[in-house]
Amino acid sequence: MTLMQLSNLCKVFHRGDEEIFAIRDLSLTITEGEFIAITGASGSGKSTLLYLLGLLDTPTSGQYHLRDKATHLLSDDERAELRNAFMGFVFQSFHLLPRATALRNVMMPLVYSTAASSSALNEQQQRERAEAALRIVGLQDRMLHVPNQLSGGQRQRVAIARAIVNSPRVLFADEPTGNLDSKSGKEVLALFERLHSEGVTVIMVTHDPSIAERAHRRLVLGDGALIEDRHAS
Repeated sequence: MTLMQLSNLCKVFHRGDEEIFAIRDLSLTITEGEFIAITGASGSGKSTLLYLLGLLDTPTSGQYHLRDKATHLLSDDERAELRNAFMGFVFQSFHLLPRATALRNVMMPLVYSTAASSSALNEQQQRERAEAALRIVGLQDRMLHVPNQLSGGQRQRVAIARAIVNSPRVLFADEPTGNLDSKSGKEVLALFERLHSEGVTVIMVTHDPSIAERAHRRLVLGDGALIEDRHAS
């Protein structure tokens, strides 16, 4: 089933009178259940494309349909609601609240979604769901630790637990292993592969060819344009 349909998508930034095309006339179809790596040189538009797909930014022109939703026509509030219900995000920097425990960090998306939803979870239900997410990433014994008591790999696993606590259909990752040693990076990648095997669509930006090769499909960008779309053999 088609999950995302991009048609002639452009993202333009202005620097004085100069127009800079971060994404240039990009058309693309993504189906449910794919594991995609977005690669390319620095400045090629990788993260911009991820942010557009994840509704964290809006295109300058073109169309983006997420299932039956014309996302380029949605309001900011409608995009935020769709993001929270449908997507999870993992970034190179962990973006954890420094004084909150791992458990509290993972509960945060549930707090926000409860505030915006009529089907509210009470605090005990939020806690149980966050605990379940931390068990999935193997941190059941670190739930009450704050970030500075955790290793880099453990902090990234907290960030992954936070990303999956709302059971997203799509998981976006922007250089998720960039700040990790090789052992921790392999552990994080194994988690993505496990989530993918359970039906989650994974879309990941990476500069590491060995990680990109683990994906089932590789999109290569150059100067904002899609220059290669390769499926694993």
